[in-house]
Amino acid sequence: MITCRTSIEHWAMNEPFEIAREIITDLPVLVVSLSDGLGHTGRAEAAGVDYDGETPQSMARQIAAALDRLHDAIGGEELLTLLPAGGARNALDCALWDLRAKQSGIAVWQAAGLPELLPVTTAFTIGLGDEATTRRKAREARHFPLLKLKVDALRHLDVVRMVREEHPSARLVVDANQAWSLDLLNDLLPQLERAGVEMVEQPLPRNEDASLEGLRFAIPLAADESCTDRASLAALAGRYQYINIKLDKCGGLTEALAMVAEATRLGLGLMVGNMCGTSLAMAPAFLLAQSCAYVDLDGPLLQRMDRAVPMEYHNGVIQPPRPALWG
Repeated sequence: MITCRTSIEHWAMNEPFEIAREIITDLPVLVVSLSDGLGHTGRAEAAGVDYDGETPQSMARQIAAALDRLHDAIGGEELLTLLPAGGARNALDCALWDLRAKQSGIAVWQAAGLPELLPVTTAFTIGLGDEATTRRKAREARHFPLLKLKVDALRHLDVVRMVREEHPSARLVVDANQAWSLDLLNDLLPQLERAGVEMVEQPLPRNEDASLEGLRFAIPLAADESCTDRASLAALAGRYQYINIKLDKCGGLTEALAMVAEATRLGLGLMVGNMCGTSLAMAPAFLLAQSCAYVDLDGPLLQRMDRAVPMEYHNGVIQPPRPALWG
């Protein structure tokens, strides 16, 4: 019989990490361990969707309420019917994928029917800050080829300018985390294009997506907070050019793999992102990264510590996770 154990951990950030809606200094996560009684254990981690009110405690309660429906033969498709999209299902689903890999000796990428995993290049994120901090972070990130810049309604072009001056060769994307209006978006995009910005992530509040219907801009837009699971994709196809898939939002690797297929059918470009977290959270998302034009899996680089068996990062290039970590 599968048994489940949950625990709450706290991971300190290297320094305060500011985005348009919050400042993070300490990241609480839920860790789920699934064991079969024969010495096999699968593990996974979820930070949850904080802007939807999820916490490690609320996710643990969701999982506890579903435990009586776990059984030895349960699979990811059945989990989709037990829990809604969100961090709780993500933790259970990814722990189950890991458990099945440990039981069978077959790597998750093989079980999922994917090609052999290859290294990918991640964006490195620079949070909001004053000028001295922004310039320092840009200089420290000169070995990263792709930077993701957090912006808000007041700090945007100046952030791009400062980073461009400190790291002239960087490829740049910006993430407004819902902080802009349509008027501000229209005003900024020509200037961002001249500055060489490649993409703008979630410029408008998610309840204002309809104002983007049918519009085309010089720089592609990516849906993040507006993109949850497969049910959200049809409406995004006429409003955004990319979607940002995050395991915590969609509820696990099973749903995320289905999203890749559906988004491709709809003509949407693919990005994979993270809610911060350790290498245990990045490992299953690495499988999605194999299909994505943009990869943002830098969570462990923003934190002071990582797992005992971490993902390997070098100049922005991530190596596939080792089985001792996950999968």
